[in-house]
Amino acid sequence: MLAYQHIDLISFLDTLVSLLTAFILGAMIGYERQYRQRTAGLRTNVLVAVGAALFVDLGVRLHDIYGGTHGAVHVLAYVVSGIGFLGAGVIMREEGNIRGINTAATLWGSAAVGAAAGADLILEAVLGALFVLAANTVLRPVVNHINRQPIDTMAVEVTNSLVLLVPQKFQNEALRMLEMTLEHANYPIRDLEISPFSADEIEIEATLLATSVDGEILEKLVQRFNSSPYVNQAFRVASTSE
Repeated sequence: MLAYQHIDLISFLDTLVSLLTAFILGAMIGYERQYRQRTAGLRTNVLVAVGAALFVDLGVRLHDIYGGTHGAVHVLAYVVSGIGFLGAGVIMREEGNIRGINTAATLWGSAAVGAAAGADLILEAVLGALFVLAANTVLRPVVNHINRQPIDTMAVEVTNSLVLLVPQKFQNEALRMLEMTLEHANYPIRDLEISPFSADEIEIEATLLATSVDGEILEKLVQRFNSSPYVNQAFRVASTSE
């Protein structure tokens, strides 16, 4: 009959306040994400916030019942670890671009808001939710302004790739030329993908390790590849979408 002994209406009301706070604040954050059609929307953010609040509230309650080291601190550590896996699940690679990082970070913020609500830090939970919303709304015009700036500058922070369309019979020669040319230009390859492009042609995509490159040098390399007898076509891909 331990379950009956552990019934405490005051603690129950305290839990209700924590979960209701997490629900409302998570819904506020999730509404903004849902409105912008992001991967994790209204329900996801609410579930994350309420789940984190419940876990932390349970840690506090079990500490009150059984004593010992403060359980909420340990629960917080597991919430932080677990939300990292959940965030990784919404990050996608799409056509060479990484998408969903901001959504994953928003989930991280929702978990923190829920954890604060679960620990009965209501004002801190409200403040955290306001800051998460500000990051996704107030800073958006700043991000849009930066993104509208031209990226064809001497040194830009982007993910740069070189794509070569090569006849299958010249695959080995083209690969050797690509690696030697980029090595000589001090632009080592981070990732290399080879895939069929047509019946007798392959696509070689070399992602550069460097995120800051000289645009003019890279364009000259593209011209050199285009003039090679081993390459049908070469072009540069610069991605800034994350």
